[in-house]
Amino acid sequence: MSIVSFDDSILDRMVLAVEKVRDRLRRTTKTLDAAGIRYAVVGGNAVAAWVAKIDSAAVRNTQDVDILIDREDLDAAKKALGAAGFIYRHVKSIDMFLDGPKAKARDAVHVIFANEKVRPESLAPSPGMSETESVKTESTGSFSVVSLEALVRMKLTAFRRKDQVHLLDMIDVGLIDESWPVKYASELGQRLQQLLDDPDG
Repeated sequence: MSIVSFDDSILDRMVLAVEKVRDRLRRTTKTLDAAGIRYAVVGGNAVAAWVAKIDSAAVRNTQDVDILIDREDLDAAKKALGAAGFIYRHVKSIDMFLDGPKAKARDAVHVIFANEKVRPESLAPSPGMSETESVKTESTGSFSVVSLEALVRMKLTAFRRKDQVHLLDMIDVGLIDESWPVKYASELGQRLQQLLDDPDG
């Protein structure tokens, strides 16, 4: 068996990658709060916030910063985030704010529009802005996050491999249990029941 050695710079880069995402999340939410624009953090950071309420050791790092806003607030968000150094782009039907002029799509804040389907074939639309809660963390401070029930619905609707992993994380810490499938429309409920019945695939 071969042994691969890593120097300290690799560890530093790993830590820096996590910190960059947290900083991007922090700057985005503080900017939107200051501008009075309603938003909610969704995606992997929302999962992390909910999982951390139960078990911080179970939190999974993510490279994505995803926010939910009303479409009518997009222009205001462009102005506010633009002043904070973010650059708006619309690429392949995706609205995003790049974190600076040299940033790549993975270094962006991705926008999801409230009450709209992400894709035409999606089984359910994104949540409305009423389905949000406020959370506070040591690393990012206070911000608005999508409610747990709405977050689970989003993950069941997308149901990609990473969405399934996020759902399994929430099942593992007890945020979701056998009482949850009935909360959703039949096909979404069936997807959740599938994960509850066979978490190991």
